[in-house]
Amino acid sequence: MNIKSAKFVISNQNAKDCPKSNLPEYAFIGRSNVGKSSLINMLTNNKKLAKTSSKPGKTRLINHFLIDSSWHLVDLPGYGYAKASKSEKKIFQKLITDYFLNRNQLVSAFILVDVRHEAQKIDIEFMRWLTLNNIAFSIVFTKIDKLKQDGNPKDGVENKVNNYKKVIFENWEFLPEIFLTSSTKHLGKENILYYINKLNSDINQK
Repeated sequence: MNIKSAKFVISNQNAKDCPKSNLPEYAFIGRSNVGKSSLINMLTNNKKLAKTSSKPGKTRLINHFLIDSSWHLVDLPGYGYAKASKSEKKIFQKLITDYFLNRNQLVSAFILVDVRHEAQKIDIEFMRWLTLNNIAFSIVFTKIDKLKQDGNPKDGVENKVNNYKKVIFENWEFLPEIFLTSSTKHLGKENILYYINKLNSDINQK
């Protein structure tokens, strides 16, 4: 599956101002500097769709993009930005929670995780919050090209992912969908888009 058209729709600071359409939505979110904008640009074949920056915390709003006139990709602010003030963090937290709790069009969230790091408390707590609120999510490991693919297995992608799975099983009885990606190498794109297409097809058959 390839995306043929991706158009920016609107940015806003409040979930109630999101598009009124009933199109299915898929939200992308993760800690700051996890590579979210780069992943979105890779998925949509548009290097300029989501604004990338070397500085964390670039995304401050709810950004809606219309994909192939049939579904919305939603770019949400990153959480856990260390340099954000307490007041800013509260604003981001309210923005994010309001979106997830009030957006009926949302089908699933994609939680982005930098594969190089061990499971972070803030990510696990957010996944637990989603679960408690019956919000479906998948895990997208980013930057897999940054790890050695051979040599010492402890440095490899498979080992990192397996360790993360162990943490998931300590908190859940199931594994969510898991995707391995690299925006620079264009890896994982087909799997994510195929999954979204399948979910959209299931919705249309109901």
